Parts: sequence; C-alpha cells; structure tokens
Amino acid sequence: MGAARSAQAECAGLDAMTIRDLVEAGALKLTQAGVAFGHGTSNAFDEAAWLVLWQLGLPLDTPLDAPDSKENQPVAPADQTRVATLFEARINTRKPAAYLTHEAWLQGVAFYVDERAIVPRSLIAEVLVEGHLDCWLSDTAERVLDLCTGNGSLAVLAAMVYPDVKVQASDISADALAVARINVERHGLHDRIHLRQGDGIPTTGSHYDLILCNPPYVNAQSMAALPAEFRAEPALALDGNQHGGSDGMDFIRQLLRDAPAQMGQDAILVLEIGHERAHFEAAFPRLEVIWLETSAGEDQVLLLTRTALLAM
Repeated sequence: MGAARSAQAECAGLDAMTIRDLVEAGALKLTQAGVAFGHGTSNAFDEAAWLVLWQLGLPLDTPLDAPDSKENQPVAPADQTRVATLFEARINTRKPAAYLTHEAWLQGVAFYVDERAIVPRSLIAEVLVEGHLDCWLSDTAERVLDLCTGNGSLAVLAAMVYPDVKVQASDISADALAVARINVERHGLHDRIHLRQGDGIPTTGSHYDLILCNPPYVNAQSMAALPAEFRAEPALALDGNQHGGSDGMDFIRQLLRDAPAQMGQDAILVLEIGHERAHFEAAFPRLEVIWLETSAGEDQVLLLTRTALLAM
C-alpha cells in the first residue's frame, strides 16, 4: 500500500507528461536508485523505455522522438500511476525488469521468463543468428544439444536458424525446464525440441553435431560481489563453483571431459564463458580454442572441435 500511495503521489500534477517524459523521469529514478543493468539493457534510459512501453502496452520499438506522433501526446494520469508503480517495484525489489514483465527479447525474438530461470542474454544467440557457425557445420548436421538451456531461448533460436535439425534442450533444473516448455510451445516447436532433465551432457547413445552451452561459470569472488539483480536469479545457473572449486570452471571441466564421446566426428561445441577468459585459459592451458566475435568482444564465446577436445 505504501508503494502504491507513493506512486500516486509522484504522478500528481503530471497530466501533461508524454511517454518521452515518463521515460526520462524513470531513467533518472533508476540512476538515482543505483540499480544494476545487464538483463536485456545496459543503461537507465533503455531500461526505462522498456518499462514504460511495456506497461502502456506499446511495442518496444515505439519511436520516442517523433514530434507529431501519438506517443508525444499526454499520458492519462491513471496510466502514469501504473508506470510509476512499476518503477517502484523495479527499484524496491531489485528484480531484473524481465522478471516484472515476464518477457525478455533475444535477437528480436520474445521469450517468457520468470524467477525459475535465468534471464536470457547469451551471446551465443548472436553467433547463431548471424550465421557464424554455418561454415563449421556439415550440410548433414541434424542433432543439436542446448546444454544448460534455462528458459529454452537458445534451443528455440537454433531450431529457427536450422529448420532441419532436432534439438535436445537439457537442464538440471526442473523449474527451468517448465519455463522452457512454455517457450517451446509458444513458438510451435514442440515437435522439434525435446526437453530433458539431467546434470551434465546427456549420454543418449546418439552423437550431436552441435553443442551449445551457456553454463554456470562465475568464479567465487565474483559471485560474492554480484549486484542484487543477479542474486535474484537462480544461483544454480550462475555459480561455477558447485563442486568445491573457486575459479568458476567446475561444470566446464566435466563438460570438456565428457563431450567428445557424445559428439560426431565433425561436431563442434560452442561455449560461453563471459568475463572468465583468464580462469578458462588457466584451467585448460593446452586446449586449442577458436574465439568468436560478438558485440561484447572476442573473448566471451569460444568454439571447440572434437579433435581439439580429444587432444586436450
């Protein structure tokens, strides 16, 4: 009740505020509150635009600068109150915006998400959609594994990019797989994406042509320093030290050891390690790695061949 009264009070006398005004005011509030970004946006203005447009039921690509558009007409006081209440929730709970809207976007595709799964933001989506893996895959590739699938976004994108493949989406978390199932059904891919619960790479007896994996890889020191927005996500999806290590490489060590037996002769493994390149290279100093270019640079997503893994 207190948050609602506060939101209403802030909206009092703001009858002439436009959408652009609401976005700018919201961005200032987010900045002053010191919220953390990184779950679909990287700055206060973009996050404010997302929250305002979503709350008003407008497309996220609605122009904010067109002087004669309806978006620059005054927003009704009741709608301003609803927007203010959403900003109060973002600031007071420190939950990522995607958990408040139950929507996240990856490479232009909308996905459902809630607190049961990590907010989708993998850079692997870029290399998939932009075709950076095509030259590594045979024309006969037919089996893809999305390991640590979370809400299923990479599995869905892989099925969209490669319409002839079957995708297995695996995760240790039954809760995450329940969210993934929503997205598989939403995008009409239930006949091509199979969800499977398990820890580590599945040993199904069939070899994969492509393995995608955005695993838990955050080192212990970084885990301890995570902002509240990241601590709102399932730690199981972030913490790479769950088997007693401290460098974030626990899951990855097991994966690289087990993967070759489940890969086809010409298969590749695409792995995201975020800002952990130093720890990765220290853990696997003799591994032949191919770094892939993304919008975040060339040191966060890597490609491994089966041959390289066997020679490790």
